Amino acid sequence: MDKVSVNAISVDRLAKRFEDVQAVADASFEVLQGELFGFLGPNGAGKTTTINMLTGLARPDAGTVRISGIDCTQNPKAAQHLTGVVPDESNLYPELTGFDNLCFCAALYGMNKKKRKARARELLETFGLAQAADRKFAGYSKGMKRKLTIAAGIIHDPTILFLDEPTTGIDVASARQIRQLIADLHQAGTTILLTTHYIEEAERLCGRIAFIVQGRIVRIDTVGNLLQPIQERHVMQLAVSNPDFSLHDKLAEAFPNQIFKTLPGGLIRVEAGEPIRVGPLVRLLEEQGAEVNEARRVQPSLEDVFVKITGIEAAAMRKEKEKKGGGGL
Repeated sequence: MDKVSVNAISVDRLAKRFEDVQAVADASFEVLQGELFGFLGPNGAGKTTTINMLTGLARPDAGTVRISGIDCTQNPKAAQHLTGVVPDESNLYPELTGFDNLCFCAALYGMNKKKRKARARELLETFGLAQAADRKFAGYSKGMKRKLTIAAGIIHDPTILFLDEPTTGIDVASARQIRQLIADLHQAGTTILLTTHYIEEAERLCGRIAFIVQGRIVRIDTVGNLLQPIQERHVMQLAVSNPDFSLHDKLAEAFPNQIFKTLPGGLIRVEAGEPIRVGPLVRLLEEQGAEVNEARRVQPSLEDVFVKITGIEAAAMRKEKEKKGGGGL
């Protein structure tokens, strides 16, 4: 089978610079038809710039972009009829109602009046917004705005959907609803490229993930392949009262085959290549005057892989989440 025919998106050595900042550097990747592909990285990593180049909102300095085999490098709108775009900030009109916003977007894609009205009503119902159809978009909550923006992005039934940080800054319940809607779209056959800085979101939704840091893709693989090496590791977390600063060194000296990491809030993380015996750890800690309140085994996650590959602590990603608000699982 011809390679181009099976790729919804093909990107080769894409690059973009803004003055002194290399926003995207030599990015190459492919997204298969029907795949849910994730771009995972912190804010400022180059995720939005990449999507903007793929959707024609920014022109690359170098590299090529193909959408369903169509070369869009010189003509960014050549495949526009095949794609839907949901930007990180809503592009809908605050003075229009939810229904009118959807109808307007449908008209931009050439849908006739009868069809666009029917499609708008259908999506409002699907997204749980039917009762707010005649309210102005400006009066919608953040979660409602996000859902309507996604509805606008798929009003024309695109085969490929670009979603830029779809759950950032919204409440937990709305974030869960949107993740389910994304999963449903994928199940129905839509190819989706999703950017996110929520590690849990990428792990839950995506089949393959690209880690992007400072404009560079540092790893692309399936979630299963990314997790496989660390699933052979054993991890335990201890909650300790009255911890002493010297505990880490004493633990490392007493248990040289285990890796210890001191975390905020009196937590100690223990990692090893073989099962961890809790008793000896607790005894040593108590001998040093610390009180162990809890000891629990931890299932390694994509968060551990991300930290190991990129060197970016998951805590930094969580701070970004807290700044923007919402988006939790």
